[in-house]
Amino acid sequence: MVLSQSQPNEIESPKMEDTEMSQDNIALETPFSDVFIPPSINEPALLRGDSYTHFSAVPLSLLSADSSEVSSRTECCLGVDEAGRGPVLGPMVYGVFYLPLPLSDPLLRQQHHFDDSKVLTPAVRSSLMQTLCTPSTTPNELYSSCGWAISSLSPRDISSGMMRPNGGTYNLNAQAMDATIALIKGVYARGVNIKEIYVDTIGQPAAYQKKLERVFPTAKITVAKKADSLYPCVSAASVCAKVTRDAALETLWRARHRSNNPESDEKEEVDMAWGSGYPSDARCSTWLKGNMHPVFGWGPAECRFSWGTAKDLLETNTKNGGVKVDWPIDDDDNRDTHRLTDFFAAAPAKGHEDEDMGDELGTWFGIPAGLEAF
Repeated sequence: MVLSQSQPNEIESPKMEDTEMSQDNIALETPFSDVFIPPSINEPALLRGDSYTHFSAVPLSLLSADSSEVSSRTECCLGVDEAGRGPVLGPMVYGVFYLPLPLSDPLLRQQHHFDDSKVLTPAVRSSLMQTLCTPSTTPNELYSSCGWAISSLSPRDISSGMMRPNGGTYNLNAQAMDATIALIKGVYARGVNIKEIYVDTIGQPAAYQKKLERVFPTAKITVAKKADSLYPCVSAASVCAKVTRDAALETLWRARHRSNNPESDEKEEVDMAWGSGYPSDARCSTWLKGNMHPVFGWGPAECRFSWGTAKDLLETNTKNGGVKVDWPIDDDDNRDTHRLTDFFAAAPAKGHEDEDMGDELGTWFGIPAGLEAF
């Protein structure tokens, strides 16, 4: 998971998120053409542009039937990581992964070779996720002993948070912290005995570790750089987040393809023209330029309008037939100056030309109330 030391109310520059990547990294970030679609994909929510969370079932082996005391249940470690902080397209996904403490290294690192999702090929990530999510007649400890959860933050919600007016910006770091805390609380609420928590970070981790320690005082918390390579449970969380994001991009693309080609076969293999969704990916920038509505840009379920790439394209598009939109400025001096009584008219005076109209309206709506009623 990516966290830095920006303050909660700091206005974070969207252009900082337009991450430059090498071609090798772009290839690793591009979704697998036949990616496994995990149960964490909520297609209706994705297509509406909604953020959502998904929690796997807690393995029965972690919930002792003979005790209602969480502290007496199997002690577990939990890892946190994210996928998709930098792209201009698609959701940003946070993942948590938990399992019994003694299994962390032998099951994840030695048996299944989990590593940071950014160094695993898309096909390997997809295969690991499928094993995690699939019950088997043969022993499968990934399924029977491990649990996981994700939080998918939609492009619309990311952008609306970062572009709040009047200094109320909800920056990416604050959104990251809130998503992390909510996921960990969700695992605790399901009765899992979490004793150790490991979180990946960029920048100085001390401040974030202290904040998490205040929220979860009973757990040993480690916030470290490159935690996704150091701690197997963080590596597994990274895979859960990355495969969910890959599958989300696939789902969004197929929906767009069906909309543009209603006669197409749903099972038809379709190459995603927008590539990895990163601005430095030529496929992504080409797609953005070629599929931009002159007024609305792109779908809010797809594009983060707070990113510099999107902003620049919308602003420069006015030179090529696009529409420039001027938003009126609120006049704060005339706001909220009305009184309730301003909306009530006094009854017409005797002999006034509107006297009959007042009587007629009175028979419809009741007797008019004058200021004396207040």
